[in-house]
Amino acid sequence: MTGLAIIGGSGFTSIKELKIVKREIIRTPFGETSAPLTYGILGDHKFVFLPRHGAAHTIPPHKVNYRANLWALSHIGIEKIVAVAAVGGIRKDMLPGSIAIPDQIIDYTYGRANTFYEDDLTHVTHIDFTEPYTESLRQGLLKAAEALNLDIIANGTYGATQGPRLETAQEINKLERDGCDLVGMTGMPEAALARELNLSYACCAVVANWGAGRNHGPILMTEIDKNLSGGMEKVKELLSILPSYI
Repeated sequence: MTGLAIIGGSGFTSIKELKIVKREIIRTPFGETSAPLTYGILGDHKFVFLPRHGAAHTIPPHKVNYRANLWALSHIGIEKIVAVAAVGGIRKDMLPGSIAIPDQIIDYTYGRANTFYEDDLTHVTHIDFTEPYTESLRQGLLKAAEALNLDIIANGTYGATQGPRLETAQEINKLERDGCDLVGMTGMPEAALARELNLSYACCAVVANWGAGRNHGPILMTEIDKNLSGGMEKVKELLSILPSYI
């Protein structure tokens, strides 16, 4: 059993290089996971892989069963999670195709089941979320990138929006004023739920496009797909050696 899991996002619903050992359906108190858990080997290391949006990319961000996904991974003994996410760039160095390892997050989502601590409690539970990502795991990703000579952005604030629509130009302006460097739709409540379960958690964000209004013209899905394709290949390289650095 491996202690490391990869949660895949848009553009990362499967890993063809993963040598699959088995697939497992986990029953959870919170319903079904996005897909069966896939156990496999990438490079020389064992991983568990779970596509956040389902194997066929059919689950929109606001409908992902985040609680079932995190509970299932914890249940099988996972201790560390790397969440791969497609995001929009806001900060000037967040160029499409680049990879960022955020260190902060701002939550703009609503109506999502966002905690395990709500029913049949013996006491009210609060978690410290000052640093939403596990620093040791973040540093492991940065060290693995350095070993591969991958150009990677070592910090950033992730603005988690509701989706599934993309943002307006003025919403991106607001996010920038709030201090956001990139924008995505799946960062929360995933990060907080991982913290509630005492799981190490870090995000590997691939910039798929400029945020609305940061580039001339509309945001085109063809451009997003192109940028994700190159960025996700780099992520696979990174993940294949990551266990040696954590």
